[in-house]
Order: sequence, then C-alpha cells, then structure tokens
Amino acid sequence: MADGGRKQRVLIVEDEDNIAIALDYLMGREGYEHDRIASGAGALEKIRATRPDLVLLDVMLPEVSGYEICQEVRADIGLKGVKILMMTARGSAMERRKGLALGADGFIAKPFELRELRDEVHRLLDPEGA
Repeated sequence: MADGGRKQRVLIVEDEDNIAIALDYLMGREGYEHDRIASGAGALEKIRATRPDLVLLDVMLPEVSGYEICQEVRADIGLKGVKILMMTARGSAMERRKGLALGADGFIAKPFELRELRDEVHRLLDPEGA
C-alpha cells in the first residue's frame, strides 16, 4: 500500500478480453485497485484523469499503439510518477529496446506466466519489498 494506506492503482490497457480477465483477477488478488480500458483511444485521457501508480500497457492496441501512449505519458511532466509495464506478443529484443527507449519501466512478453507478471508488478510498485 502507498500513501498512508491507499491502495495502489493499476490501469490495464488491453484489448484482448481473455488476457484482461486474467490481469483483472491477478490485480484484485494482489490487492490493487484496478480498472481497464480496451483501446488505445482514450487511454491517455484515462491515465491523466485517474493517475494510476502503474499502467499495464499492451503494445498492439486498436487506434493508438502502446508505444504512442507510453511516449505521451513520458512527455507529460504531471505523469512523471506513473510506472509503465509494456506487454507484447512480439517479444523480440528490438520491441523491448523500443519500449524501454520510449520510457517504459518494464517489458514483458506474452504469453507470460502470472507469477512472472506478478513479480514485475511488485518490482515496480514495491521496490523495497520485492
């Protein structure tokens, strides 16, 4: 927990329902407040409005890519504290480098083990307790 007992908030930006359901389940089980948006369009506005602690951001989204969203979040000084964990089915080294170069805090290839994802989320949100 952060900020005197406030639950940490995670925004899931994922267009595939089956993956979003698994992420939803995991975030709830781990005790995070969480919400989801299924498209790149509107994701940046939602991030600005809700100021999540972490964004689980799919790379390949309808309308606006995860890379574009990541770049916009990093360009907004008011969102400096928002962590971004990018997720992609194309887990090549080049994809990873591009995501990290645009300012992502982490990068995970799909399909992923839930434990691997949980460990990454804890690494980003609970650095001293991970």
